[in-house]
Amino acid sequence: MLGRIRAGLSEGWRLAAHSLSGRLLLLTLFYVMIGEVLIFVPTIGQYYRELVGNHIESAELAVLPFTLPGGDKLPLEMRTAILKRAGAEAVLLTLADQRLYFDLGTQPGKLDVTIDLNKAGFGTEMAEAISCLFHGKRMLHVIAPTRIKGARSIGIILNERPIRSALVAYSWRVVITGLFVSAVAASLLFLSLFFVFVRPMEKITEAMVSFRENPEDSGRIIAASARRDEIGLAERELASMQGDLYASLQQKTRLAALGQAVARIQHDLRNILANAKLASDRLSTIEDPVVKRLTPRLVGSLDRAVALATNTLRYGRAEERAPARKRIALKGLIDDAGEAVLEAAPHEISFSNAAEPSLMVDADPEHLFRIVLNLLRNAAEALAARDGARIEIVAERHGRTVSFSVADNGPGIPSAMQANLFQPFAKAARAGGTGLGLAIARDLARMHGGDIVLMATGPNGTRFRIDIPDRKEG
Repeated sequence: MLGRIRAGLSEGWRLAAHSLSGRLLLLTLFYVMIGEVLIFVPTIGQYYRELVGNHIESAELAVLPFTLPGGDKLPLEMRTAILKRAGAEAVLLTLADQRLYFDLGTQPGKLDVTIDLNKAGFGTEMAEAISCLFHGKRMLHVIAPTRIKGARSIGIILNERPIRSALVAYSWRVVITGLFVSAVAASLLFLSLFFVFVRPMEKITEAMVSFRENPEDSGRIIAASARRDEIGLAERELASMQGDLYASLQQKTRLAALGQAVARIQHDLRNILANAKLASDRLSTIEDPVVKRLTPRLVGSLDRAVALATNTLRYGRAEERAPARKRIALKGLIDDAGEAVLEAAPHEISFSNAAEPSLMVDADPEHLFRIVLNLLRNAAEALAARDGARIEIVAERHGRTVSFSVADNGPGIPSAMQANLFQPFAKAARAGGTGLGLAIARDLARMHGGDIVLMATGPNGTRFRIDIPDRKEG
């Protein structure tokens, strides 16, 4: 039984401490209790002063007849009865030239506390009230100003018990009333915050969790409310984001299905084109002038078709291995890539590699070779038999990153193509291009933690920069 109770309390505490509504409830109760204390302590301090003041006034009334002319002739029994009614053990009245002492005929016991109301402040009253609640059996000596003519002050000796009894009763009334008012206020505050803030946030959270479980279900997109505050803005932004993500996933799903179909077609097409290329090679042996004139164009078209099929299959598989990085000399790798491009170029191109022989780069040799080869091939094809065609490469190290640029003096990239320059299958900047070279090169650079950016392009040429950072230590 105790185990179940403990488990229930533990579960209740977990829900209260780890949920937004539970924390709101706990904070509301905590702040209400603070408010209750801030109300309770000053209130009982003020009431304590009133209780002591009533005893002072009663004592003044008790001794007043004895301070008037003929007061010494009044019977002792009358004074004792009045003092008892005032709740005082003794009264000490300080006049200008003497002190008058009145008691019940017995000497009061030991005085435990002296309270001087002439010097007491608001904080002192609260402290004395709290002390009275925790003690309540002391003998008090209270000194206060008096309204008796000719007297400077009045002091009374009284037992603390009646004051404590009245103070306890008053405290219970204040606590019960305060708790009731605080409970009503806390309930209204909690309900207001719950329905205005917490419940909408729970709705947003539930919509996020539900959408995450199946983002391709349009029915799980949150229905934004017409609220004009921050929560309404959050709902609308979440609905917009979920809608965009849903549309993107739908598009990617369709593209994936299309890609699978294209991959199958491209695989068969590559085999067909390979056979056609073999046939075209045999055509080149025929001496017919027309065949001789058309065969190079046919071979070039078939080469581009084979390259497109190969690149499409490679890009569509998205199975690039992780870089096997090691430190290699950048200059030698660039020279090898430049030699491969210049040998295949149909026109004369001046090639300059300004990389220092000692410059080492931390990269996968095959991946980096493909990056440089793609950029050099693009530059060479952009020059297109341009007089004075020139390609320049400059490389340097900046801290832990090696940066090198590939520049040509070609006609530049049209502005309409620059926005989608690195997008796969985007419209190529040159006739016959596949639109995959720069996309593949950037993917390989980013696999190294680097990037490729277009630095400048125009009538005087184009410059790309490649950044390859070293591996992170550790």
